[in-house]
Amino acid sequence: MSAARSNTHAQAVDAAIELFTRKGYEQTTVEDIADAAQISRATFFRRFRSKEDVVFADHELLLDAVVVLLGESRPAARGVTPEELENVDPYVEVCKAARLVFDHHVGQRETSVARHRLLQDVPALRDRELVTTHRYERAFTSYLRDTLPTDTRNSTASVAFAASVVAVHNAILRRWLRDPDQDLRPELEEAFADLRRAARNPAGPTTEPPAAPGSPSRADGPGVTAGGAPARRVVVTVLDGDPDPDEVARAVRDALGA
Repeated sequence: MSAARSNTHAQAVDAAIELFTRKGYEQTTVEDIADAAQISRATFFRRFRSKEDVVFADHELLLDAVVVLLGESRPAARGVTPEELENVDPYVEVCKAARLVFDHHVGQRETSVARHRLLQDVPALRDRELVTTHRYERAFTSYLRDTLPTDTRNSTASVAFAASVVAVHNAILRRWLRDPDQDLRPELEEAFADLRRAARNPAGPTTEPPAAPGSPSRADGPGVTAGGAPARRVVVTVLDGDPDPDEVARAVRDALGA
């Protein structure tokens, strides 16, 4: 990722965010950015289509890196046969990709913090951030649908896990952006581990024994199929405001236990 962020790219992104912060987003022109980055106007437009694009230019590189990372872990890319598919854990691979994004922000501390503050002041940029976040979610969902076992590939479990990873990642990242002196990587890893455990056991623990042959059907019971085996569930939680990771994890656990 850092190698792909060339000097010209970095200069333009850093110069733009610095100018937006100092002069204001509306008051800063493309010519201002090009001059500050010591590049021509033509070079700017070859790399970026607009002022808005330059703010999110790192995300374009990150999305490419995420797609490449996930692509390399696909069974076909690793020469894994269908029989060996269980040796590849798609949930782990998605968490690795999300961690790549987190680590990039930490590695570009000043730019990441300045961009975050800028987004709070410019509504149009906040809208663009939502679109960018959705693109990560789609990349994760597409990968999971292609790599999870056939019986879950087309289920909404892929959507639920991808959305959960993005939500937890963003919640912890926002906490770090507000106080970048703290190390939240261990908390991020713990939260991802919680999500993987929930995904692998979507029905949650049950104390009910399997139904005996010939016993009445329990198909209407929560989390239980007619044959007595745990049924798959997809849990969606809605949280107001800017919840911290503990609130997100607690909401998921409460929903799973319902």
